[in-house]
Amino acid sequence: MSRVLVTGSSGRLGRSVVAVLAERGHEVIGVDLTVPAEGAAGQVSADLTDAAQASAVIAEARVDAVIHLAAIAVPFSAPEQHILRTNASLAYNVMQAAVDAGVRKIVTASSPTVFGYGSPAGWVPERLPLDEDVEPRPWNAYALSKLLAERTMAMFAAQKGDEVRLAAFRPCYVVAPEEWHGAPTQQGHTILERLDDPALSAPALFNYVDARDVGGFLDTLVAGLDDIPNAQTFMVGAADALARRPLAELMPVYWPSTAEAARELTGTAPAFSIEKARRLLGWTPTHDWRSELAPVLTGGTR
Repeated sequence: MSRVLVTGSSGRLGRSVVAVLAERGHEVIGVDLTVPAEGAAGQVSADLTDAAQASAVIAEARVDAVIHLAAIAVPFSAPEQHILRTNASLAYNVMQAAVDAGVRKIVTASSPTVFGYGSPAGWVPERLPLDEDVEPRPWNAYALSKLLAERTMAMFAAQKGDEVRLAAFRPCYVVAPEEWHGAPTQQGHTILERLDDPALSAPALFNYVDARDVGGFLDTLVAGLDDIPNAQTFMVGAADALARRPLAELMPVYWPSTAEAARELTGTAPAFSIEKARRLLGWTPTHDWRSELAPVLTGGTR
């Protein structure tokens, strides 16, 4: 068992990550601006954009690993300057505080938006599926802030070498467990609505990942950090696309510029590759929309 600090622990992703890590035997300390009124054991309230608070909380926690999830999580949900300043300072403050406190394992959340899809100037993918070797081309403050988090991770790896083990991960569109049962997703639609109307999932390139699978990935990653090259970035997603039809058919409809590259996406294949996580860590997701929605889909209503 290890002692792990998770920032952004009260968020849609953070709640599941904390639960999965605890179920797998870790002692988890959650840090967020606000913490649950009930069951707040192991939860700490702090503003991590304040470097002094970040340093104090992480030093006092005396943990083996830090997983940084805290961020303004939705593009354009605040002024661009505020998103960039907040997310960049959160990433830097948390990682600097962890390094200063002697934490050996540090993981930071990034985002697939670093690839630059949706750019008003147009976007032609280098190839599909997108993988970690495709060049990032962020076009908004949120995506740039996530790329900065990756670069901050790489900076500390260059500074400390293998004395500190670091990694970044890009989780696809997060589906919290309750959202399989009809709770609204981050954009306000239900999962069934996103499946029934492909235009709702198209802006995210039909990607998704169950929040519990992200928790499982992070458990695997923290355990394996000493056994892989330092400062790696990983895509983390489901093994299929959030779509009823193959993306080879759907992508050209909503993203005409992808028509040629989309021919490589056969069957239920997603637009984002998780092969690196499989190869280096032996991780595979265990949840998919067909299984999670089976009670509804077989009930004759869809």
